Amino acid sequence: MKYKLVTLMVVLLSGSTAFSQIHKMERKDSSAVSRAYNLNPVVVTGSGHHQRLKSTATPVRVLSSQEISEQGISTFDGALTRMMPQASMAPSSMGTFLRLNGLGNKYILILINGQKLSGDISNNVDLNRINMSRVKRIEVLDGAASSLYGSDAIAGVINIITDQPTQNLVSATSDTRVSGHGVLTESVGLDIYKNGFGSYTSFMHDRADSYRNCDMEYVKGSDTETQQSIAPLFTGYRSNIIGQKFTYAPNLHIALNAGIDYSYKITDRPDTRDGITGGNDYEMRYKGLRWNIGGIYKFTPKNSLQADFVVDRFRYGKEYDVATKTNAIGDYVQSKKQQMMEGQLKAILGLTKNSTTIFGADWRKDYLRATSGDIDQNVYSVAAYAQHEMKFLKDFTATLGLRLTHHETFDQHLTPKATLMYAPGNFRFRATYSAGFRAPGLDELYYHYFSVNRGKAQISFGNPNLKPEKSNYFSLNAEYRTQMIAVSVTGYLNRINDMVVKQNVDVDDASRRMLMAEFPEMTQEQAGKMVSYALYQNSDKGDVKGMQINVSANVIQGFNLSANYVYTYARSYSNGEWSALERSIRHAATVAANYHHSWGKYGLTVNLNGRLQSKTYYTGSYEDAPGFGIWNINTTHSFDAAKWAYFEPSIGVDNIFDKVDRRIDSSTRKYALYSPGRMLVVGLKVKFKN
Repeated sequence: MKYKLVTLMVVLLSGSTAFSQIHKMERKDSSAVSRAYNLNPVVVTGSGHHQRLKSTATPVRVLSSQEISEQGISTFDGALTRMMPQASMAPSSMGTFLRLNGLGNKYILILINGQKLSGDISNNVDLNRINMSRVKRIEVLDGAASSLYGSDAIAGVINIITDQPTQNLVSATSDTRVSGHGVLTESVGLDIYKNGFGSYTSFMHDRADSYRNCDMEYVKGSDTETQQSIAPLFTGYRSNIIGQKFTYAPNLHIALNAGIDYSYKITDRPDTRDGITGGNDYEMRYKGLRWNIGGIYKFTPKNSLQADFVVDRFRYGKEYDVATKTNAIGDYVQSKKQQMMEGQLKAILGLTKNSTTIFGADWRKDYLRATSGDIDQNVYSVAAYAQHEMKFLKDFTATLGLRLTHHETFDQHLTPKATLMYAPGNFRFRATYSAGFRAPGLDELYYHYFSVNRGKAQISFGNPNLKPEKSNYFSLNAEYRTQMIAVSVTGYLNRINDMVVKQNVDVDDASRRMLMAEFPEMTQEQAGKMVSYALYQNSDKGDVKGMQINVSANVIQGFNLSANYVYTYARSYSNGEWSALERSIRHAATVAANYHHSWGKYGLTVNLNGRLQSKTYYTGSYEDAPGFGIWNINTTHSFDAAKWAYFEPSIGVDNIFDKVDRRIDSSTRKYALYSPGRMLVVGLKVKFKN
């Protein structure tokens, strides 16, 4: 797989090239069926203020809603994995396990319009809370970014920018996608904008059935004896999101906004059945409620003051659909309830002609109540930060930033950032240093967890003596851009100290007595079977080295080729030895070929895309998962039926070559490829406007 990936990249590099965000191709046909490939969009995540992509001193990857739609993607995890090789996903009933540049969920900060998305299941942020029908673009900043964004931004920042039209109009939109295994995504929206007032209403329904690719599993403890199982490889679900946002801009100086989003999700797993393993007595049910208010006052085009306040509530638990000894059908047992409140104040100042200065302050409070973990705790943090970006000489731009965070549990921490960009002509050369900081979560500090799974007791302890995790990130970037071709190469090093991990502690007679005293509900039989329990500790350090190559070329008008390749060497040091980071991938690539042409009021877009990756590393007794290559094709057909109506049917095939991992399941086997095989995908987008 390694050599196939390298060969593929050499071929693509020799024939095309770099970010698919560089050249804007305008057409003279009707606006609805045309495609404008804006390859130099306005971004905000890299520097904290709006500027063109080519001008930011910190490289940012942008996924536009147009690119996402043309690849036939309707989910957030699909957008990342199909278009960004440095991202990978592993779905389960406990949420989607996201990795970015070799590091897992808890090191990735996910923002919606610059505000943190909170609420997680086992450190997995619930990605089904993201309403893709409202996404304008997704901005991804690799590496530590704590000087601007605070805790959790060690592996990178993913900022989801939502769309609010600001032209006088009333429009209604419906977007539907259907494919195999019960996959259905339906979103509807109503936008009203008149004389500075905007109302944006949306509803999104998303569902999928559970499935597994092999009906057999090895009997525990045997490498030869098999039995049938219904435990899903992919956990089905039903999800709804309702959103409402209001904006008001009475003049060019003031813009106010307020919004609320409600999300609901429940898993759809096979019920427990006699004589076969893998069923469940209950479903996992998740609810989220998020609201925010904010505003910006612009003194001048280069000087503004911005304030935002957000409250994010999330809870999940077990809803029983099989009667048990202790629960009836329909009973709900709450497992975890979280709440985050955050206030932000930021001033963006153009103190000189060639500089931008940012001053900001954040206040945040987190609450956690977990019945299963015996936690009812809260913690606050306050921070102040400053960043100065200045262009000097002719082609140099430098950025210096510093953040001071006071954490209720971990006192004060400084996180600096420094970047330098040299931009002669069509070239860009960038150097970046940034520090990362992550405060241990309330669960890692205070968990007191006991559960029984198939008769076996499982115990986890938090550790109030944990130290915060810190990182140092270095990167070098070289980029060449013209209107037709661009090449970007980035090398980086990310070192993390005091990584918080769950370590297994062996159980002896003394610790067995301690555990029974801590958890009186544990039986003698369960205690006798215990071999170890889990304790959160600062025991590891991480070392992630990597290289990224992003290539794209507008070969002829309407035809674009792009490819992205990453090499990631991710390791952790524990118990005196180095080992591969859990779920890390050494080589990965995404490629896409996009063709668009229009004839009058009809436009055709054909998109062929693929993801290729080498094996996925697993630690402990688990075996590594093999690499794979997945190819997809999608066609969209755009019709300007009238000035007030627009129709866009689409049809495509996911996993053209029917690549499926059909290995027999076992207690030591995990997976990297979750596709059920080749599937037809059909969609219809309809828009009406005045």
